[in-house]
Amino acid sequence: MTTAIAHPSRALAVALIVRRSLRRHAFATAVTILAAGLASGLVMAVFAIQSQSQRAFTGGNVGFDAVLGARGSKLQLVLNSVFHLDESPGNIPWSVYARLKADPRIRLAIPYAVGDNYRGYRIVGTTPDLFDRYRYGNDRSLAFAGKGRAFDPDLREAVIGSFVAERTGLRYGDHFHPSHGISFDDADDDEGHHAHNEEYVVVGVLEPTNSPIDRVVWIPIEGVFRMGGHVLRGEGQVFVPKHGETIPDEHKELSAIMLKFAAPTVGADLDNVINKEGKEFTLAWPIAAVMTGFFEKFGWITRVLLLVAYLVVAVSACAILAAVYNTINERRREFAILRAIGARKSIVFSAIVVESATIAAFGAVLGFVFYSAIVIVAASIIRTQTGVVIDAWAFHPALAYVPPGMIALGALAGVVPAVKAYATDVAANLNPHS
Repeated sequence: MTTAIAHPSRALAVALIVRRSLRRHAFATAVTILAAGLASGLVMAVFAIQSQSQRAFTGGNVGFDAVLGARGSKLQLVLNSVFHLDESPGNIPWSVYARLKADPRIRLAIPYAVGDNYRGYRIVGTTPDLFDRYRYGNDRSLAFAGKGRAFDPDLREAVIGSFVAERTGLRYGDHFHPSHGISFDDADDDEGHHAHNEEYVVVGVLEPTNSPIDRVVWIPIEGVFRMGGHVLRGEGQVFVPKHGETIPDEHKELSAIMLKFAAPTVGADLDNVINKEGKEFTLAWPIAAVMTGFFEKFGWITRVLLLVAYLVVAVSACAILAAVYNTINERRREFAILRAIGARKSIVFSAIVVESATIAAFGAVLGFVFYSAIVIVAASIIRTQTGVVIDAWAFHPALAYVPPGMIALGALAGVVPAVKAYATDVAANLNPHS
């Protein structure tokens, strides 16, 4: 043993001391590595999830430039119409849609009418233009799986998103009854929803878009107008459609109108006319800016999560310090023998610091496992609740700087026990009974 430690190089001597210590205190080391891994993974996950979520909600191409709806909150209008998460702020007359559709400045106007659900998934009444002319992402159109097609605007037919099909089991040719109201509860819960008598048949299942569209059941807008229990107030007076009777346009009303402009300057023009000069409607434009404001308003939530993550890192550093410090007393004789056979104080000091850094390094590596698990679970929850898909494997700068930071923090935590080991009295601790 004496020869093995006296002759190797300094780096090898330090490595031998560290390996021996880690093996002798395997259980304590494993627990400490676990704590460091959890801390490292949590910090990386918070950074990555926050960044990707904000990018998904504010940077994605939703296919529309603006949303027009009743006077009220722009954020509520966007959440309701684009992400299908909130309730409608109110209704607007059909005549507004007719004017915008005929306006040469408007490339595309898609009407939305909401008020029902199927097993918690939003039912949206619209027109076939959504399937024919709508583009999202990099100029992609909605595609149907198998032999699916767009619904006939005059029949009780439905097109469902891929996530709706996945979670409800509805397939091409299946029939279902819509339920009254907009539910934001568990989408698999059938309790508490009054089913309408009207029966719809699924004529199309959309290919996945990785967007909120995947969580929607689309039906003809005429079907929403005529759904049992619904009334129209387009003129301010209650109108109940009768079977076989044409609904006059003046009685129709919409929840929102999705707009695509023919030129970038149109948005500013309409914003002045509708939001600043008018008092009847609200134009949520640009959509990305509205969602950016939302994240800025609730950015404190991310800061709280980061604070918690940093506290976990601090606790992990303390755990490394305590784990190494608690072994110093039982290793005093070992250090005295090393000193007696020629090991310098600096080797003993370095060994303790390297040991702490090694524990942190193993924790940093394990942190990627915790990071992957947290992000995968978070991505699944976000997709289930919003339809928005985040990439669990996308790179974030935190993945590059958190592990080295964790190792540096671990080395720093080893300084205190290293100083204690450095000060070991050789004569006093060579006595086997000391």
